[in-house]
Amino acid sequence: MRLTEFWSRMDHHLGPAYARTWAETQVVEQLEGRTVIEALADGEAAKTVWRAVWAHLRLPPSER
Repeated sequence: MRLTEFWSRMDHHLGPAYARTWAETQVVEQLEGRTVIEALADGEAAKTVWRAVWAHLRLPPSER
């Protein structure tokens, strides 16, 4: 997954105005207690981060 697809999915589910703020402030347990921004900055693959976000937000399986 490319970062553009990742951010597109984030915008779709959280709204373009809120997605970046959420990614900067929400600690996700599956990302070892990091935020989305921290995990991506640490080199985590966008696909791995998306799966953690997907689980955290309890999105439907079709959105995985």
